[in-house]
Amino acid sequence: MAIATIDPTTGKTLRTFPTHTAEELEAKLQLAEDTFRTYRHTSFAERATWMRRAAELLEAEAPRYGRIMTEEMGKPLEAAKAEARKCASACRYYVSKAEGLLRDQPIEVGGDRAYVRYQPLGPVLAIMPWNFPFWQVVRFAAPALMAGNVGLLKHAHNVPQCALALEELFLQAGFPRGAFQALMIETSEVNRVIEDRRVRAVTLTGSEGAGRAVGAAAGKAIKKVVLELGGSDPFIVMPSADLEKAVETAVTARLINNGQSCIAAKRFIVAESIAADFERRFVERMKRITVGDPMDPKTDLGPLATEGILKGLHAQVEESVKAGTRLLLGGKPLERPGNFYPATVLA
Repeated sequence: MAIATIDPTTGKTLRTFPTHTAEELEAKLQLAEDTFRTYRHTSFAERATWMRRAAELLEAEAPRYGRIMTEEMGKPLEAAKAEARKCASACRYYVSKAEGLLRDQPIEVGGDRAYVRYQPLGPVLAIMPWNFPFWQVVRFAAPALMAGNVGLLKHAHNVPQCALALEELFLQAGFPRGAFQALMIETSEVNRVIEDRRVRAVTLTGSEGAGRAVGAAAGKAIKKVVLELGGSDPFIVMPSADLEKAVETAVTARLINNGQSCIAAKRFIVAESIAADFERRFVERMKRITVGDPMDPKTDLGPLATEGILKGLHAQVEESVKAGTRLLLGGKPLERPGNFYPATVLA
C-alpha cells in the first residue's frame, strides 16, 4: 500500500510514500523505546535549547512549511504560513513553562515530607488530523518532548509530507534521533501500535467515532489517553448585536480553514426580530467570497481537502434541501478541477 499527496487544487497526485513493512514499524517502535531510555534523563535546559531551535526553524521556514500544507490539504497559503508561526509560539511557551509546570508539588501530610513528582511516561502515540497539519502535531509534541517523553506520529493519510517535514524539523533542531518519528501506517494498524508494550500513552484529535475506537483500544491496554473530538459550534446573534460586525465575524468564523475546523461556527442561531436582516446581509457578504487557488493571496476560500469530503458535503446539502431547508446561495460543486465548493448558505 502507499500513502499519497493528492493536490486538492488540481486533483493530481504529487507524491506517494510506501507504508512501513512490519519490520520497519518494529524498528521505529524499538528506536522510540531505546531513545526514551536516555532522553528521559536530559535536562530541561537541554530540551529547551532544542525546542527553541525548533521555534526558530518554524519561523524561518514558514513559507516552505506553508506551501507543504497548502499543497496537501488546500488551506490558503497565508493562513498556512501563519500556522507555522503559531507553532513557533507554542514551542517557546513550553520552553518557558515546562520546568515550572513539572516541578515537584509539595503536599501537607503532617509531620512527614510528601510531594508529587511528574516523571516521563515513554513513547506517546499521537493520531492527528489533516485540517491543521502542523499546529495539531506541535501542540502535542512541544509539551510531550519538554516533559521528557518521545513522540510517534500517525498523521492523517492525506498529509504525509507534513508528517515527514515535522520529523525532519525536530531532528534538525537537535533532538536525538528517535525522539520524534512519523509512522507511515494504515489506520488498520493503529490498534497494533496502541497495544504495543513500548507505547505508554495515546492522544487523538478527530471524530467521535475515531475517539471511541482509540479510547476503547487504550482502555483495553490500560494506557493513558487524551481525546479531542469534533463539535458543531453555534453562533448566536442577539437583538442588541451590531449586525455589520456580527456578519463580518460570522463569515470569518464559518470559513476559517476553508470551513474545515472543529471550532468553526457551523450553526447560526439568530433572534427572530433581526433574523431577516441578518440573513440578507450574510448572504450578500458570502457572495463576495473569492473561491480559487489557495496559493493566490486574493483567494478567500480554497478547495476542500479531499474528494471524499467534497462528495460528503454535497450529499449533506442535497439531503438538507430535500428535508425542506432553503438554499440561499451556492449548493453545487464548481465545474473545475479540484475539490472546490462555493460559499453556500442554507436556512
